[in-house]
Amino acid sequence: MSPADVTISAEQRPVAAEQEPAQRDPLERFARLFLGLALPLVLALAWEGAVDAGLSDGRLVPPPSVIWHTLVDLARTGELQRHIIATLLRVAVGFALGTAAATVVAAIAGYWETCRRVIDPTLQGLKAVPSIAWIPLFILWLGIFETSKVALIAVGVFFPIYLGLLGAIQSVDRKIVEVGWVFRLSGPAMVRRILLPAVLPAYVLSLRAGLALGWMFVIAAEFMGASEGLGYLLIDGQQLGKPAEIVAAIITFAVLGKLTDAIVAGAAAPFLRWEDAFGARR
Repeated sequence: MSPADVTISAEQRPVAAEQEPAQRDPLERFARLFLGLALPLVLALAWEGAVDAGLSDGRLVPPPSVIWHTLVDLARTGELQRHIIATLLRVAVGFALGTAAATVVAAIAGYWETCRRVIDPTLQGLKAVPSIAWIPLFILWLGIFETSKVALIAVGVFFPIYLGLLGAIQSVDRKIVEVGWVFRLSGPAMVRRILLPAVLPAYVLSLRAGLALGWMFVIAAEFMGASEGLGYLLIDGQQLGKPAEIVAAIITFAVLGKLTDAIVAGAAAPFLRWEDAFGARR
């Protein structure tokens, strides 16, 4: 074999290595989906079997078959869709407002040290305030309708995004910034070419954490006299003694939370293709 053949073979190997994962991609996606659903399916089947075997009467913790029939009945009447849409709208608006405010404040505080020294201690103190503590104040300020609910969700979203982005900006390697100074990049160019790529992975994680807290805060928000929403469905099931309705609402929360998290992660994936982290290709 000639050196040219060796060179050609060496050049072809990376191409084959890149094509092989692409060929296995559908199978890998199916395997990951199966593994992700395996645990809840096993638990559901085990509990269904325990109730069928008489080990439990299934009154306080209904079996999956009863929960499924409850979901079907709610969907047939259109009640489930109405509650889902109401909750989704509240989370979407609160998440958008909280994300916008947190991004602007964290960017300013992270880029200008004087501003950070002024506002960060106050925000660090406010982040420890429980969500329930804001409810009476928001009701007095904004009333009991949608504005106060959205404001509470936005507060829950604000702090994890602010802390994540601020920490990411402060953790940017100084050597990278000095390279920008050497090339005499302007302020906007420094942000676009140096800081933004450096903080983007941490920012996406903080967005996902903020979204998760948004789903947690929407329950507290819908306890404030809501007439529709999944939180209202929880209260209705508790007051009427319907554990199947309560569990159905909880499962709906979990499914919607996972779907919205996947949407955020999927939307951010094209901007993180350059990342060569440990878990990026796994």
